[in-house]
This record gives sequence, structure tokens and C-alpha cells, in this order.
Amino acid sequence: MCGAKAGGPDLAGVDVAKETIIQGAVTKGGQPINGYVRLLDAGGDFTAEVPTSATGEFRFFAAPGNWTVRALVPGATVDRSVVVSEKGTVAEVEIAV
Repeated sequence: MCGAKAGGPDLAGVDVAKETIIQGAVTKGGQPINGYVRLLDAGGDFTAEVPTSATGEFRFFAAPGNWTVRALVPGATVDRSVVVSEKGTVAEVEIAV
């Protein structure tokens, strides 16, 4: 188990105009699913990992660029590519397994 907060960092007190945020939810059959979500850089290298929240949500702060979001849940691993072009952007990623 990792020490990260379930769902990823909280936005309280964060100036989102100065951040690049990748967030979303992991679901199975339309229901939230527990697991982990990893953030991989453009080269496929591990950058961060958070457990999903009770509602399947996750959040990362990342630099603008090309990223892969990898959901690791019981019985499945699913990757989604994400491109974030500039600070102040929120990239929403929904992952259905």
C-alpha cells in the first residue's frame, strides 16, 4: 500500500491557475472501483501513484506534456494517454474497466 492520500491531492488552498491537473475516475459497470492509478511520463517511466477514493476518483499535479494514466484494479490494467498543453489546465480522464 502506498502512503498517498486516496483520490490524490486535495485542491483546498491550491491556485489551480498555476497548476496542471490530471484527474478522473475509475469505474466498472458504471460503479466506482477500488484500486491504484499510476502516472507515467512520456517515456513510460513511473512518476506517481495514488489509490482511488471511495468514489473511484484520482488526481495528479503534473507538468504540461504527454502522460499515461494507468489504472491497476482487480483483474485489469488499463492505460489512457493524456496530453496537457499548459498550466491552468484540468485534464479529465474517465477509465472504464
